[in-house]
Amino acid sequence: MSGISQDWEPVVIRKKAPTSAARKDEKAVNAARRSGAEIETLKKSNAGSNKAASSSTSLNTRKLDEDTENLSHEKVPTELKKAIMQARQDKKLTQAQLAQLINEKPQIIQEYESGKAIPNQQIISKLERALGAKLRGKK
Repeated sequence: MSGISQDWEPVVIRKKAPTSAARKDEKAVNAARRSGAEIETLKKSNAGSNKAASSSTSLNTRKLDEDTENLSHEKVPTELKKAIMQARQDKKLTQAQLAQLINEKPQIIQEYESGKAIPNQQIISKLERALGAKLRGKK
């Protein structure tokens, strides 16, 4: 047993030094401020930007810029607006009452009569049934 010996030197285990990402987190910065340590802040010039997209205009971007086509939604035609209003007034209904008859919000009727709505054939057919008048096509 004389060949076996024990090494009784103390072993010290330490935590690793914080990584650069950990040093930058908010808690670490606030702790450093409280302790009076020196803090350096840098503003990166192109931080958060897509350099490839901003450096040169691509072919698609140029096409979009040159495109002069005016895109807009189809609106309710004037004839339809007037037909809805006339038929509703003939039946002595308010916009809210008509909306309730066709199970829609009063705002929908208001938009149709003001011409702001995007025409929906289902709603127009509901209006035709409720008002008993043909609103689409020739009368």
